[in-house]
Amino acid sequence: MHEIPIRCFAVSVVILRPAGSAFEFLLLRRTGTLAGTWCQVAGAIEAGETAWQAGLREVEEETGLHPDRFYSADICEQFYEADRNAISLLPVFVGYAPQEAPVRLNAEHSEFRWVSFAEALRMVPFAGQRKVLRHIQDEFIDNTPNPWLLIQEAASAGAAG
Repeated sequence: MHEIPIRCFAVSVVILRPAGSAFEFLLLRRTGTLAGTWCQVAGAIEAGETAWQAGLREVEEETGLHPDRFYSADICEQFYEADRNAISLLPVFVGYAPQEAPVRLNAEHSEFRWVSFAEALRMVPFAGQRKVLRHIQDEFIDNTPNPWLLIQEAASAGAAG
């Protein structure tokens, strides 16, 4: 019997911003791995970081945004990587960006779009991403986010950064 390893080395962050009575999702077009595909913010957890700290750092590095609220999404993005014969499991976070905050992309992305939920579902290439987006829509947009999922330390970290 051979086991498939489960790797948890990165995070995924869905950024939302208010748009009238709704919310828009931020999608980024990748330039390196999976070039040309649309995705949410994602990146590796560095030594000494918690997952939420990595999420905040990746948001700042990839978009220049500083979310004013940051939550655990209470879900993990998961997928199988054939080249590594491993299952990757990424904790997902939700950040709320101020409506007029400018996005400043790093070299990992060629463009960004603020899109509706329906557009986001059409644009992302993987079923796991769509599952995460549906969960975010259900738990963070259609309903009031569970206050126990708010990461209070993130607000302090954002204010200090």
